[in-house]
Amino acid sequence: MKTTSKIAAATATLMTLATSAFASGGRVDNSGIVVWIFLGFCGMIVAAQLIPALLVMFGLVKGVMAPREEAAHKSSK
Repeated sequence: MKTTSKIAAATATLMTLATSAFASGGRVDNSGIVVWIFLGFCGMIVAAQLIPALLVMFGLVKGVMAPREEAAHKSSK
């Protein structure tokens, strides 16, 4: 019975502390349209850099997985 009361007291204390942290969740964001345009522009830059990076990565994997041509040249000499 003592253990149950200790657990209940600890849970009540933690819940009391956690509720004050949720009080700041209702803040108002005063960002204007300029901020959202800037963030969209940053997102377009990241997306534009992902396409060449993926192409290079696939090219490297294709190059590693391709069979070597040196063996064919050595046997013909």
